[in-house]
Amino acid sequence: MIAKLKGRVDSIGDDWCIIDVNGVGYLVFCSGRTLGNLPVVGELTTLMIETHVREDHIHLFGFGSELEKDWFKLLQTVQGVGAKVALAILSVVSLDELSNSIAAQDKSTVGRASGVGPKLATRIITELKDKVAKFALSKGNIDVKTSNVQNLTTEGTDLQDATSALVNLGYRQTEAYMAISQVARSSEKTLTVSDLIRLGLKELGK
Repeated sequence: MIAKLKGRVDSIGDDWCIIDVNGVGYLVFCSGRTLGNLPVVGELTTLMIETHVREDHIHLFGFGSELEKDWFKLLQTVQGVGAKVALAILSVVSLDELSNSIAAQDKSTVGRASGVGPKLATRIITELKDKVAKFALSKGNIDVKTSNVQNLTTEGTDLQDATSALVNLGYRQTEAYMAISQVARSSEKTLTVSDLIRLGLKELGK
């Protein structure tokens, strides 16, 4: 089982690259983000590899970091999300944005990916919302405070109401949620919905 490849970039396609390892070319499927971070053809690179073995093929999926590889596997725990869709999501959504959008229940973010319709976006958000915090604790790879609103002094319902108010003012749900969560975490006292909205707008204006 191949877990990592270190070699020279031979060629790059729309969703793949070929890595030359001592004269052997390995075809590796990657997200657009990983492909965009590869060095120029002929330069050395290292990719973390997830190997999928099927009856009719063996596919290698490459990632610039273990974290991206972990997200690739986590996304595929959702019914209807295969390797192609997982790569599509990772191509258009950064890892921080992905974790924050799931915590904020913002299906529009993952919905930007090719092959992800409204129903699948909703399923991804619903099925992963309880897994993201556990994933963060085990991997240490996202801001757990962002997804653990129940640990904040301010009630979660107030956070949701304040977030909704900012969304109604034209802000994206994820950025509104992040701003509200930030001001709630920074405060040592319980904030009212009005306080959250006022301070959230100030945070967004920085």
